[in-house]
Amino acid sequence: MHTTVCEFLLDIIQNSLEADSSVIIVEVNQVGRNFEVTVGDDGCGMDEQQLKSAQDPFYSQAGKHDHRKAGLGIPFLMQTAELTGGECSVKSEKGKGTSVKFVLPLDHVDTPPIGDLPGTFLASLSYPGDYEMVIRRHIETEDRKDSYQLVRSQLKEALGEIETSGALAMLRDYLISQEETAETQMNDGDNYEKEARHGKNDPRRTEGITRTEEERIK
Repeated sequence: MHTTVCEFLLDIIQNSLEADSSVIIVEVNQVGRNFEVTVGDDGCGMDEQQLKSAQDPFYSQAGKHDHRKAGLGIPFLMQTAELTGGECSVKSEKGKGTSVKFVLPLDHVDTPPIGDLPGTFLASLSYPGDYEMVIRRHIETEDRKDSYQLVRSQLKEALGEIETSGALAMLRDYLISQEETAETQMNDGDNYEKEARHGKNDPRRTEGITRTEEERIK
């Protein structure tokens, strides 16, 4: 079973990676008490029958998830969304890619805890293979807005091979600091303004992938 929202997220990202995607866009937004996630890829995609099977909790492609603890992410996620009054949708086209979007209310008693976002981002970015991944994180409440962006190619340029133990340790520290900064700035306007003046926490500091690449997976 999936005990955190992050487990759902990681399962969806792994599906995109296993679909031979060259570009994956992950958007993780907290708007008020809603946790909103969209994962889009330009992988192999699914036809109508495959899409229907992917949403069936009693169906699993032989051998596909033998090495993973999860694998029923989409059916369980859809059940969780229905149970909590959230929403979940899956769109896919054979040969063009897949997009999964879900929204869960954080204040519902049956919504799982968010879990370890830095660890989830670390696992996603360090998965072996030649692919681009852009992760956009946004938090918005009545008091504060903040966001940050992670681009795999830029992180690899800075750290070298992400899969090495030293690079993984540095990347995890960086991801934790980004998430902690975002959460801190929700409650500390003075600190936000100070860091903004020094060029920190500005989503424009990384350009990400080109608009052409992004349009291919929408």
